[in-house]
Amino acid sequence: MTTDPFALFKASQREAWAIFAPTAVFTTPCAAALIEFAEVRAGENVLDVGCGTGVVAITAAQAGARAKGLDLSPVLLADARRNAALINADIEFIEGDAEALPYPDASFDVVLSQFGHMFAPRPDIAIAEMLRVLKKGGRIAFSTWPPELMVGKLFALVASYLPPPPGAAAPPLWGDPAVIIHRLGDAVENIEFQRDEMRFATLSPRHYVATMELTIGPVAKLVSALADDPARLDQFRGELAKLVETYFARNIVRQSFLMTRATRV
Repeated sequence: MTTDPFALFKASQREAWAIFAPTAVFTTPCAAALIEFAEVRAGENVLDVGCGTGVVAITAAQAGARAKGLDLSPVLLADARRNAALINADIEFIEGDAEALPYPDASFDVVLSQFGHMFAPRPDIAIAEMLRVLKKGGRIAFSTWPPELMVGKLFALVASYLPPPPGAAAPPLWGDPAVIIHRLGDAVENIEFQRDEMRFATLSPRHYVATMELTIGPVAKLVSALADDPARLDQFRGELAKLVETYFARNIVRQSFLMTRATRV
């Protein structure tokens, strides 16, 4: 019998995020930005937490690193293995939980996460695990969605309709530098931040909403939950489309994100 109070929530996440693969193409330039920002070098041992389809781990491997990836979703991991096989990249992808990393202490020179660890319900446990497996002098780096910008507001909107279980932290808080500094605490030094932008091609805000419903786990889960309440579902879709309009121009939705880098002491 599990002692994890969020076991059912994580099982729901595992199922919901299985549909993400079609949108992963938009995260590939972001993966390159994170690898560059993290200063990943050839020969380093690198872990990609919440690796999804493997875009960060594979980009690290192409930089000469020895990469591994971990994710909750076996469906996305199958995609990651196929992606790695296309270039004969020797990357170990395993199913696992960011709150219980199955690696020894001080196993990696670099620990990364691109929009992944931020969905773990207990930030203190997830970050403690990421730092535990990181060598002293090693680098932790991750990309997250700021709460005041579009994707952060998107997840806040979803949560207003379908709240997470009590005690689960809001993922966009990982995009607030003050929160990040507090969560990393005195386990790190030399914290640095950098902004970048994901460009999402779409024909209109409504087209963007339709894509989110098919590929973004929390959005799809909410749409399913509102299936028997069409008026409320229409309201949600309208609110989301209105939010997207602010960031939409020339058939592009501009989704700004934050990268964080720090050194383990």
